[in-house]
Amino acid sequence: MNLANKLTLLRVLMIPAFLGVLYWGGPNSEYIALAIFVIASLTDFLDGYIARSRGLVTDFGKFMDPLADKVLVTTAMLWFVQTGVMPAWAVAVVIFREFAISGIRLIAAERGRVIAAAWSGKIKTAATMVFLMLMFLPLPGWVDTLGVWVIVVTTVYSGLEYLVKNKDVIDWSKL
Repeated sequence: MNLANKLTLLRVLMIPAFLGVLYWGGPNSEYIALAIFVIASLTDFLDGYIARSRGLVTDFGKFMDPLADKVLVTTAMLWFVQTGVMPAWAVAVVIFREFAISGIRLIAAERGRVIAAAWSGKIKTAATMVFLMLMFLPLPGWVDTLGVWVIVVTTVYSGLEYLVKNKDVIDWSKL
């Protein structure tokens, strides 16, 4: 297993640790969970960089890296729904976008076409991770509200951009 894949696997293993610390609820548990989330988020950027720069792109990485990213982010968002920091509708928007984009990618792949991630998707991911990190800190409530809206707006924008750029993947006239 190459280094990029090891980092992805590490991120996958950090997700139950992240959630376990949150449910443990001991002294400073949210700060410990935040540290785990930060490290896991950094591995997301690092494993992608290593894989691309060293030509270590593998099927495992193509499958597990985006899955680990989505599960980590969704886990954090669900925690914030449970604690009343984030509304469930915001998480539903994020999950809907992820399913829609994954579906289009599957159809495109079936036709031999690979759809690369757009910059707006990378910005969405970075903004989401940064604001989720901020939500763990004891900041004014408006920061959490701003974070929810930045996450939703970047999610919707990147999803719409993705759909528009790849509108030819689905034959909309046959609906």
